[in-house]
Amino acid sequence: MTIQVKHLGLQDYQSTWQAMQDYTNQRSAESDDQLWIVEHSPVYTQGLNGKAEHLLRPNPEIPIVQTDRGGQITYHGPGQLIVYVLVDLKHNKLGVRALVSILENSIIELLQQFNINSEARSDAPGVYVSGKKIASLGLKIRKQKSYHGLALNVDMDLAPFQAINPCGLIDMRMTQLKDLVATENLPSLAELGTRLCTILETQITSVARS
Repeated sequence: MTIQVKHLGLQDYQSTWQAMQDYTNQRSAESDDQLWIVEHSPVYTQGLNGKAEHLLRPNPEIPIVQTDRGGQITYHGPGQLIVYVLVDLKHNKLGVRALVSILENSIIELLQQFNINSEARSDAPGVYVSGKKIASLGLKIRKQKSYHGLALNVDMDLAPFQAINPCGLIDMRMTQLKDLVATENLPSLAELGTRLCTILETQITSVARS
């Protein structure tokens, strides 16, 4: 089984979410795993167990979508690199925790290419730079198949995060690649997505072959 990488560009959140569900529901044991590189128009998404109090100030211009991933509320917008991870956990010999670690470690490896030291936290999934959050994770597992994935802040308006407790983390400050890398060294979102998916594919297949 190969891993297909699909560059989808700027997409509506709900139609992409529906497409992930449709692919997961109809895929067979022979279906390829897929990584979808995408950006979304401004949207807040609330996880299955999300608490309403983590939305501090509703914004009439930014819709809120109750979605089926794990976790609390987060924000997506243009300039944020999203990779949706549609993989067969059983085929790849992965547990959920192992997949989360692969997502986190792949982001950490990508950031190391820019000499940025980052880390994961055992108490709060995601990736952090000097205590600020640069990437968020959220997954849904259905019949041992995953969808949803990761969001890496690259070159976006971070202001909408100030209206929420990101991922339920009170007083959590956000950061992005643009603020950590010289402008002339900042690749396009498409190139970053390709680099990140190469790392993800390497880590996933290395587990599957072990």
